[in-house]
Amino acid sequence: MADQETLAVYAERAVDYAERFQFKEDDRHLQAFMARLPDEAHVLDLGCGGGNASALMIASGLQVVSWDASPEMGKVAREVCGVDVREATFDDLDALNVYDGIYANVSLLHAPRAEMAGHLARISDAIKPGGAFHIGLKTGTGERRDALGRFYCYYTEEEIRGLLADAGFDVLTATTGEEPGLDGVVAPFIILLSEKRDV
Repeated sequence: MADQETLAVYAERAVDYAERFQFKEDDRHLQAFMARLPDEAHVLDLGCGGGNASALMIASGLQVVSWDASPEMGKVAREVCGVDVREATFDDLDALNVYDGIYANVSLLHAPRAEMAGHLARISDAIKPGGAFHIGLKTGTGERRDALGRFYCYYTEEEIRGLLADAGFDVLTATTGEEPGLDGVVAPFIILLSEKRDV
């Protein structure tokens, strides 16, 4: 179940968020994810936000399904990027071996820690063996709300690597850094690109 206070923030700040965090065509993490996929691959953008990453993937020839729990963010994605967005939460994912890749950039960090293993298991089920999974999270420990009221769960690199391994993924690359968020606070992050084990 999506956190209502977090959704309320995105409802109010959807346009601002989309304008601040536009992906560029040469974004190396998005390019690395797409490079792991076959031509015309089926991709789920899980928590697509303003839709820019979805639009770039579609423009490259990928077959993209875009989900976001915020109807306001979906509206921005449709109006600004021309992306058709389904209003859906992580819990709605029930596909089996459908996607060549799932892209979840700074979306799953809004899920409570107790729910993460279940979300990753459903993501693993939905990806074909050998498929790609991109996940971006904020690093740290604990769970808390930011100054805007958004709920965040923080992970250490060791912790998220373990959760991915348990869900059937092999981590290919992990990149760390830091950047300011919508609240203006500079925070550390990690982006991992993984492959679903072919078992």
